[in-house]
Amino acid sequence: MADAILTKRDGVVSMDKSFDFLCSTLRNGVYTVKIIRKTEPRTISQNSLMWMWYKCMEEATGTPKEDFHDYYKAKYLSREVVVGQKWYRVTGSTTELNTLQMTNFLNKVQADAAIEFGINLPLPSDRHFQSFVSEYKNR
Repeated sequence: MADAILTKRDGVVSMDKSFDFLCSTLRNGVYTVKIIRKTEPRTISQNSLMWMWYKCMEEATGTPKEDFHDYYKAKYLSREVVVGQKWYRVTGSTTELNTLQMTNFLNKVQADAAIEFGINLPLPSDRHFQSFVSEYKNR
């Protein structure tokens, strides 16, 4: 399978490889071309925020931050799969999320922490966020 990066700027489309070249690498047959918008993986800042939140929750509840991570992955990133004749629940990883998916995951964690544990977790846009970072960044 051949991949190419297609970019559209100011109404003009360009590709990093020639379409004719890509087609020349294919065997004879019928093909479907599917264009998928490229997404960026979650950011280091998003990951750092998540772990600061978990540390805050650990200190407030006594539950280890790693357990909160596993809890939220199971709650928001799990799905049912069938292998053979049996159903299994599998849990995804935050490492595999793109920036939008990670934002949605963090929003769910923030809401759940407030509702279930009474813990208000700040966002970078919040007024006192820098104080939060100073408190939890290196813990």
